[in-house]
Amino acid sequence: MRKLSDKGLRFTGLLACIVALGACAGAGDRPAADTVRVLVADQLANCRHAGSVHVSVVDRLVQLQQVDGGVQRELEALARSSALQLGGNAIVPVTGIDNGSQSFAVYRCP
Repeated sequence: MRKLSDKGLRFTGLLACIVALGACAGAGDRPAADTVRVLVADQLANCRHAGSVHVSVVDRLVQLQQVDGGVQRELEALARSSALQLGGNAIVPVTGIDNGSQSFAVYRCP
């Protein structure tokens, strides 16, 4: 049986940490983000504006363009997560998708 050097052990430990952290990234926010609704302007009668967000998937644009509606779904998911940070529970697209980016208004609705 071959023994790992100190350098090999450190690399293996670092790799294990990266894999473990990557598996957990965002996992806790996803269920809460799914409660954020995507609305249109005429559904905002009783809502309070909480801010705005600009999200982008430029680094993954090529992959997502191969999936029907993939860019839109990913942008909405990012906007939902961002809305939670602003105390919002609804988002409304303010702009169209432009080169993998989009802006959303965030609202707090009853």
